[in-house]
This record gives sequence, C-alpha cells and structure tokens, in this order.
Amino acid sequence: MSMNSSSSVFLDAPPNHPNRFQVNVINESHESSTAADGNHDPPHYEETSFVDEAQNRLRISFRPGNQELYDNFLQNGETTKTDASFHVYDSHTNTYYLQTFGHNTMDAVPKIDYYRNTGSISGAKMNRPTLHEIHEQLAKNVAVTPGSADRVANGDGMPGEDQSENKEEDPNAGTVKFGWVKGVLVRCMLNIWGVMLFIRLSWIVGEAGIGLGVIIIGLSVVVTTLTGISMSAICTNGVVRGGGAYYLISRSLGPEFGGSIGLIFAFANAVAVAMYVVGFAETVVDLLAESNSMMVDKTNDIRIIGSITVVILLGISVAGMEWEAKAQVILLVILLIAIANFFIGTVIPSNHEKKSRGFFNYQASIFAENFGPSFTEGEGFFSVFAIFFPAATGILAGANISGDLEDPQDAIPRGTMLAILITTVAYIGVAICVGACVVRDATGNVNDTIISGMSCNGSAACGLGYDFSRCLNQKCPYGLMNNFQVMSMVSGFGPLITAGIFSATLSSALASLVSAPKVFQALCKDNIYKALQFFAKGYGKNNEPLRGYILTFIIAMAFILIAELNTIAPIISNFFLASYALINFSCFHASYAKSPGWRPAYGIYNMWVSLFGAILCCGVMFVINWWAAVITYVIEFFLYIYVTYKKPDVNWGSSTQALSYVSALDNALELTTVEDHVKNFRPQCIVLTGGPMTRPALLDITHAFTKNSGLCICCEVYVGPRKECVKEMNSGMAKKQAWLLKNKIKAFYAAVAADCFRDGVRSLLQASGLGRMKPNTMVIGFKKNWRKAPPAEIENYVGIIHDAFDFEIGVVIVRISQGFDISQVLQVQDELEKLEQERLALEATIKDNESEEGSKGIRGLFKKARKLNITRQVPKKDSGINTIQSMHVGEFNQRLVEASTQFKKKQGKGTIDVWWLFDDGGLTLLIPYILTLRKKWKDCKLRIYVGGKINRIEEEKIAMASLLSKFRIKFADIHIIGDINIKPNKESWKFFEEMIEPYRLHESCKDLTTAEKLKRETPWKITDSELEAFKEKCYRQVRLNELLQEHSRAANLIVLSLPVARKATISDILYMAWLEILTKNLPPVLLVRGNHKNVLTFYS
Repeated sequence: MSMNSSSSVFLDAPPNHPNRFQVNVINESHESSTAADGNHDPPHYEETSFVDEAQNRLRISFRPGNQELYDNFLQNGETTKTDASFHVYDSHTNTYYLQTFGHNTMDAVPKIDYYRNTGSISGAKMNRPTLHEIHEQLAKNVAVTPGSADRVANGDGMPGEDQSENKEEDPNAGTVKFGWVKGVLVRCMLNIWGVMLFIRLSWIVGEAGIGLGVIIIGLSVVVTTLTGISMSAICTNGVVRGGGAYYLISRSLGPEFGGSIGLIFAFANAVAVAMYVVGFAETVVDLLAESNSMMVDKTNDIRIIGSITVVILLGISVAGMEWEAKAQVILLVILLIAIANFFIGTVIPSNHEKKSRGFFNYQASIFAENFGPSFTEGEGFFSVFAIFFPAATGILAGANISGDLEDPQDAIPRGTMLAILITTVAYIGVAICVGACVVRDATGNVNDTIISGMSCNGSAACGLGYDFSRCLNQKCPYGLMNNFQVMSMVSGFGPLITAGIFSATLSSALASLVSAPKVFQALCKDNIYKALQFFAKGYGKNNEPLRGYILTFIIAMAFILIAELNTIAPIISNFFLASYALINFSCFHASYAKSPGWRPAYGIYNMWVSLFGAILCCGVMFVINWWAAVITYVIEFFLYIYVTYKKPDVNWGSSTQALSYVSALDNALELTTVEDHVKNFRPQCIVLTGGPMTRPALLDITHAFTKNSGLCICCEVYVGPRKECVKEMNSGMAKKQAWLLKNKIKAFYAAVAADCFRDGVRSLLQASGLGRMKPNTMVIGFKKNWRKAPPAEIENYVGIIHDAFDFEIGVVIVRISQGFDISQVLQVQDELEKLEQERLALEATIKDNESEEGSKGIRGLFKKARKLNITRQVPKKDSGINTIQSMHVGEFNQRLVEASTQFKKKQGKGTIDVWWLFDDGGLTLLIPYILTLRKKWKDCKLRIYVGGKINRIEEEKIAMASLLSKFRIKFADIHIIGDINIKPNKESWKFFEEMIEPYRLHESCKDLTTAEKLKRETPWKITDSELEAFKEKCYRQVRLNELLQEHSRAANLIVLSLPVARKATISDILYMAWLEILTKNLPPVLLVRGNHKNVLTFYS
C-alpha cells in the first residue's frame, strides 16, 4: 500500500500476544506530510497482507510528525481508550481511516452484536456500516472520535458512532437465573414423579402384569421422548425467551397455532394447580379420618385444606423464583428419600403381618405369576394406559420458565432428556420390584396360612405358605389389585411414603402455579389477544407476572371449591397432549419447509420421527378420553380461527411462512410446465399507477376485474438522477406494499429507476411477473394534460402503447372526468396532519408550563418548543399550497376525492355499455363480463354495441346474439350501429379542428424550404398530408363520440375498442387528439385493445 511520501515505522508486538488482525491508523493530513522534517525521501510501502501468525505481531504505521498520537497503542493489538489516545481534529485537514486486514476500509469484522434484535435483553444491538456507506465515495470529513478506534479495530462499530447504548446498565443485572439442574432437571423430575408413582403404579402392575406394565411405561416414555427430542431441536434453533411451550410453538408455526395452544395450555396449568392441591388435600383428609380429627366433613375439609394450601403456594411463588426454586429442591430431596425408602423396604425381611397382606420380598414365583396380565372386568390395556399416561407428563416444566434460565438452549434439552431418563428408570424399577415382591390378592388375615394336608390352588402365595384362594370368589382388601397403599406397606418406614405423596403433589402444584402465569404473560406480551394486554405487565427485577399469579390463584380456587375435578381431569390431560402434538408437528413442519434458517444445534432428530410423535400424541388423546379429545380440538380450532381472523401484526419467521414460500415456488414452477389455454385466460395487469395511493381510482377499477382471478402489479417509474431515484425507490417499497395490504388490495408493487419514463415502462413490461404469471394487459390512465405537456412527454406516453403492442400485451386506457392523480390532495393532508401534531404538541407544552411564572416560564416554553421543532420555519416551496384560495382548493379537492373513490362504491342499477367495434380476441368483452360478477357491479347489465350495415341490422343482431350465447355471456340488449362511417356534424368537426390547430404544421401554405425547416424543428406536429391521409379515421373518432353521447351518456361505465395508431405513420399528437375527442364529456371510459389472441372460446 502506498503511504504517499512518508516513512513508515513498525511497532512489533511481543510474540506471546497473538492477534488475528492487522490494524493501521493513518493520518492523511497534507499539511503535516509536507512539513515532516523536510524529509522528501522516495515513498515507502508497507505489506498489507494478513499478519504472520508465526510472528504474531501488530503493525501500526504513522506519519513521522505525529508519533505522539500513537503512543497509547498497546503492543498486544488492542488500544487504550484514554482521552490522550485520540482527539477530534478539523475534519477537513485531519482524516483518519481505520484499517481492517491492512486495507483502508470501513468494513467491520463479524460480531454478535450486529445480529441482535432491537431491544435485546442479552446485549445492545449495534449497526454495521450500510452497503451504501461502503459502496459510495468516501466522504472527506470522516473524523475519529475519542474511543472510536478501539471499536472499529475490533469490529465494534463505525467511527463516530455513539456508544451511549453500551454504557447503559445491563438489564439482567440483579435478576435470578437458573442453570440446567435447578431450572430444568429438578422441575421436570418433580412433575413426572407424581402421585401415580406411589398410589397407582402397583395397581397398574397388578392389572397389566410386569411385562405389559413395562410396555405401558415404555409407550408413555416414547411419546415424551419424541416430544423432548422435537423440543430440543426447536430450542437449539435460536435464542429462547420466556413462554415455554407457547413460545416454541408460536415462533415455529406462527401466532395462529401458538395463540390457540398458548391460551389453553396456560388454562390447563392453572386448573392443574387445583388438581394437585386437591390430591394433597385428600391425603391429608384420609389421615385426619384415621385419627378421627375431621373438621366438618370430607368434601368441606378438602376445600378448607386445599384453599389454605394454594394460598401458601401463592405466597412462595410471589416471593420470587429464588424462593420457589429452593422449595422445589427441598421437595425433591423428600421425594428421593421416599423412593429410596421403598427400595430399601423390598430387601428388609417381611413379617407375618406384611406376608398376610401379600408382601414376601423378592420371589421368583411371584415374579413369574405377576409377569402376565390379569385384567379385571371393564379393564384392558388401553384403559390402564390411559390411567398411567398422565404420570409421564410434566416434561415442559423446565421449558415453561425459559425466561428464567441462564442458557435455555442448553438447559432445556439437557435437563429435560436427563429427567425423562432418570424418571423412566425409577418407574420401571418400582414396577418390577413391586411385581416381584407382592402378590395380586391377599386377605390380610395372618391366620390364612397353609396347614399340612390342605389343598392349595397352586398360586405363588400357596408355595410361600399362605392360602388366599377365597379372594377368587370375593374381593380382598390387600394385594396389588386392591390396595393403593402397597408402596407404603413395602417401604422401610411408611410415613416417608406419605411425605413423598405430599412432596409429589405440592411440587407439581407449585410448578403449575409458576408455569401458568409465565406462559400467560408471554402470550399477553405478544398482544395476540388484545383484551388480555393487562396481564402482560411484569414486576421486580425478574419481571414477575403478579397479575397472572392472581388470575391463576382465582382459577385454582374456583376449581378447588367446585371439587368436581374427575370430569375436567381428562380435558386437562388432553390440553397437555395437544401441546406435545404441536411441538412435534412444529419440528416436522420446520424441517419440511426446508428453510435455511432451520439449523438446530441439537442434531439428534428426524422430521418423520417428529411427525410420528405428533400422530402418536393425537392417538393417545383419543385413547385417554375420546370426548375430551373432541372438546380439545374444537376449542383449539375456534381459537385458531379467531387469531387468524384478527391477523395479529407480528412476524416471527415461522415455518408456515417458509412453507408458503416453498409451495408458491413449487406451484409457479409446475405452472411453467402447463401450456396456456384459452379457457384459463385471465387478465393479468400491469397498472401504471405511480405510487398506488396517488391514483386509487385507476387501481380500483383494475382490481375490480383482477381480484381473486388474475395478477395485478402496481408499477412506478422513478425518473431522474440514478442515485437519488434508487434511494427513494428502496425506501418506499415496503411502505407502498404495506399500503396495498392495509387497503385489502390483492396486488403487488414494483418500481424501477430509469433515465426516462418510457425506458422504465419498457423494463417493467419485459421483466415483470414470474413464469406463467406474467402480465398480458397494461392499464394506464388517460393523459388529461397532454395539450400542456412537452412533446417529449407525449412521445413517451404514446410510445409505451406502441411498446406494449410490440410485446404482444393488451392495452387498457381509463379516463374519468376529474383525472386520477390526487397527490396534491395527499400533500395537503400531510401538511394538515403535521400542523395538527404540532398544535397538539404546543398545547401539551403550554399545559406543562402553566405552573411556571414570569420570564422563566416563557423561556422554558420556547426551549421546549425548540426541542419539539415547533418554531421551525415552513419551507417556501410548501408555502404555495396555502396561497391558493381556500374556496377553490376546497371545491377542487372535494371533486377530486369523490372521483378517486367512485369505483370503491357499490354501483347502482344501470348499464355497462360495451362498444365492441373491432375484434381483438375478446378482451373488450371479457373485462366488462368479469366486472358484472363482482359484488359492486352485479346490478349493472351489459349492453353490446357493434358496427354493421344498415340493411342487415336484424341479421347481424341475431348473429351477435348467437355468438354471445355460445360464449355464455349474459347481456341485456344488442345494438347494431349502421351509421358509424357518416360524417360528423359541423359543430363536432369544428371543435376537433380547433383542438388540433395549435399542433398543425400547415406546410402546404409555405414554400418548400420553409416547410422542410419546420418539419426538422417540430417533427411532432401534424402535417397537412398526414391529416388528409387519415381524414376518414378522424371523422370516425368524432362521429363515435356523437354516437356515444347519444346512446351511452347515462351508462355507469363505457368499454370501447381502442383505436390503434400505426407506428411511424400517425403522429403522437394526432393519436392523442383521437383519444381526446373519442372520450370527451362521457362517463368513465375504458379503451380496450387485446393482443388479438383469443381470450374467449365456446368449446368445452
């Protein structure tokens, strides 16, 4: 790299400080370079390649006269951010460029801060240099501000970029965040190990046997494992915030699925609090009943104890996540002790009392007898599975507090999958142990021993000295099939099992009490249901959803007091399963959409396995309870329809969007393989509206016959300096497409920058569309001001019509009396809106200063006014709007606004008059027919006007009626016009002559030399020879206007065949005169000319 004529000094860093980049700071001050000790040696050159990794050094070059400026650079490749390191110089004499990889460039090295979302809680978003900044010429007034060298050298930002946002306090400071053990593993284990482990698992083994019991556990684990794998894949595909299952589903499948499942999932967790608390209260009441300590009766005691319990749990939750986590750890310890107590009890030798109740320690005969199933009446595999499966749920307990995890992407997969593994081993271990130790039926009578000589039924108990044969004829109170307290009996210390039951119920209730508000708060923050925005507010350093806690508490209390949970329990289980199904489907859908953004770090997943998991979850829903599954689907479908109808203004890059793109792309490609057919023809229009909001009437009439049937592209051509045009075009693309969507106009917006209007339109005509979805019709507004326009504008206008015909594209020219362009009205409205905003701001400022007195208050007022930019001067170029007389502006704008909305209104009963004078393939007839199918035009009848011979009017009328009936086009009347070719009346012709008089050359009245000179100077004027050659056509246009005035003056719309001007034969001015006289003083007119290819057919 050339360094001008300055010497370069290299400061080598010590070899023990490796650095990846070579950063050079160069002072390009011409003054200092010329006065550098008078040194005029030849220029020195510096290598600008990557730093030699072997030597690990940073090279810094500087001018000889400015060595002090660089004394603060460290030798390890970093710079010290001190006041002495850099200071602001005059930008015209001292310019600094910071080098990345040794080159003068503003490019920044990759950095995570460039990829953050705005408002990210994990760090401040920084803006990299825009493509415009590094592509355009470098400004000569770039100065390095204090500290900016460090930032650019390290890829932190741009020179001069404000770093104030980095100096703000960390929003996470002081918040409580959990790791994968405390935040996920503990919670999931506590939720999966529920009451089922202690009071139902032994019954399941008794009914299904050890073999089928393990299969039931395994099938349940398959569902949860597949869901865990899918959830892990989704969690590792980007940063996970608060909201748990709702967040995962909504960001994957979109707000429709996420919003529907989020609401029912939060409700299910709230009701689950009541279920778990009632389970705890029932255990306490049973203990009170054994000791005759009942307070009122069983039902009311459950309500009292349940209410007290949920209040205590609410207090723990509101106290903060840290207290709740400590409580969970304590409960887990109790639960683990209770499970260990059971396993210890299985090896403690059994006494006579326990043997009479069926417990004989580990016996091979008992294991063999209990291995197979022994279903009682009314029970079967699926009914037993339905009872056990809710015990396997709870895998979302960690994900539900994703916002409180240090690293959700790592914690959720690791903690959830390990929790599934540990709890599965525990469930299978307990099932096998209890099945190998306890017989299915036992009397509990210690005297039911076998005496020598007695016959026995051959059961395992007989071989162990006990006769429980009477249990075959009557129900016994003990054994796996009859006693729900088997684990308590087997355990080494029974009260510990009771403590385990308490721990299981309370931990599940506490987890649900925390999960429901967290999920609900995330749902409300996204504002999908606007009525629930109240619950989005968080409090404290952890953003606790206190309002959500209160709502969950109220719901839980209500269901505790109702005490009818047996009916609603299956619905709640199905709500959870619906969440599992959607998580699996989310993983499948994201994979199937093939979006490049789907890159999960957790690679142990398969899209088809996820789909199988989703189907399995749906099947399990019906196995558990078919009517509950139906209710779940109905509720979810209703919420899905509601959210879809409301169309929340969110964009999360869901897989639904990705799949929509893939489907559209596949369909577009498939469409290219199908040849066009006349039966499938539809107008596909390119509409030259400019900005779509500036010519709404032109867009409305086009949209009327393209909506839901054809392509519509609103096009704008930016003419002028390329740099300014491209910048303006790029900045307005999204805004104008959004305007179309907001106004429910099914159209696309396209724009080009060109040197002239015609070149831009030519580009659009050639390049717009995709595959078979390409425009076949161009729609433009009539150039109302053509008589005042420069000849070049007229040439461009007529030229685009010629270009359209060259590209075999049909043309529709629309004319209304007031014209289409309402940009002046929009400008006035914008000014009025700005003035109103300033007025409101000024009133607010005055109100704030009412309490101030004297000059201090006045000074404060003007100070605030300056801040609000209220006292600014209105630019002179805008002030002309206010100089127009208010009466004239009001009347003009009112008429223009009414005209711009005339096609938005429903058209009353009337007619659409179709003057099908020339056969263009049928487009002149097809467009008005499509209009009559629209709701706004359905009351209008078609009247068909065609030319014909006076002596064959009836025959031609019958022939036209036959043709229209074959086309299956309904019409009200047919008129055969036989006097089209007669001369117009003198007044009409005189008006036409006066209109074209300023544009005539009159070369026949001048000598040959003068005539040739005039032709060269004004080639656009109408020559006498041209007018004479096309006099008959001029007569026809004037005569047609007379006929239109006579027959169609009262029509709602006139559709008329567009005359074609032969290229290089008919001048642009004469052609515009034809269009002017043809459509003058008429209702809205559509001049239509197809590309002369059939668009109508009567063949099937």
